[in-house]
Amino acid sequence: MRLAKTSIISLLAGAAILASSGMAFAAGTYTIGVSNTVQGNGWREEMICAIKAQALASGEVASLNIAHRNTDAAGQLEDIRNLISAKVNAIIVNPSDPAGIAPALQEAEAAGITVVVVDQSVTDPNIYTIQNNQSDYAYLGAKWLFTQMGGKGGVVYMRGAAGASADTDRDAGFKKALTEFPDVKVVSETFTGWQQDQGKQQILDFIASGVPFDGIWTSGIDNVIVDALTESGAKLVPVVGADNAGFVEQLNTVAGLSGAAVTNPGSVGGAGVTLALQVLDGKAPAEKSNFVTPVLWENVTPEGKANLLAAADPSLNKEWPVSISIPDWTTYTKEQIIACKGPGE
Repeated sequence: MRLAKTSIISLLAGAAILASSGMAFAAGTYTIGVSNTVQGNGWREEMICAIKAQALASGEVASLNIAHRNTDAAGQLEDIRNLISAKVNAIIVNPSDPAGIAPALQEAEAAGITVVVVDQSVTDPNIYTIQNNQSDYAYLGAKWLFTQMGGKGGVVYMRGAAGASADTDRDAGFKKALTEFPDVKVVSETFTGWQQDQGKQQILDFIASGVPFDGIWTSGIDNVIVDALTESGAKLVPVVGADNAGFVEQLNTVAGLSGAAVTNPGSVGGAGVTLALQVLDGKAPAEKSNFVTPVLWENVTPEGKANLLAAADPSLNKEWPVSISIPDWTTYTKEQIIACKGPGE
């Protein structure tokens, strides 16, 4: 990333630091912009709360400028350009479409603004990213599921949002596992848009079709899928989802349900704040791409059951991942992320 020439300014408190955007800012005076295009989804809401909590805990952020709404690439282009016009010091982006928003990201870079992409990948190699390893997320869960299915049968493949790089990466991981289990066939493939209501209706419609199935892989829309199975009286086939609090609770309590939760912390948003501050403070990591490694918790072995019981947190929103922090990347408390308050709020 191109960094502008630094300067030194005396402030009222007498403190001074180097800055990377052609202007100088003291500790506690950075303004960070946020662009997110999915609202009402528990994972994204936790991501936003983690951003707020880490900004507050850091002591370096004076304010946040958050564009958080349901929109497409065109809408996100507009949001990012508005943040550029607002002259923020850094922008944290969860991209709706890497190619579609590339021009705005390049404009931010040209303006000397630090850009950090969270959760997904983008095509620009100069941009810092921190994301959950989405390909491994899908591969771990799919391999476990296909093994539980006895290596054969029909799987319902419930994806995320079409065009999102996280969905593309997960599709690669899922299909990698499929190649290892040639007798497993996809009997239904849907895009849930990572929306609970939409995913639940899709599985109810498929159950009503009468087509047999032996397992369900979900891209993080999971507890409502189990609800649909139990409410409809359908067979409790193995289900794979994310580490959402409601799904973890179901894996611990629903009789006859076998399943696995693969960690995918929404707290990666808070990690994005830490990464942005490292860059702004001249302490950027050597690698532009940073990954959080997923872990699988299942409820069919004693060890897996113990992991799920330890992870359970009934105090959280059912749609929030239980992984509310990331070691070495987030420093806020549980109370701070639940409060969902940023600097000045």
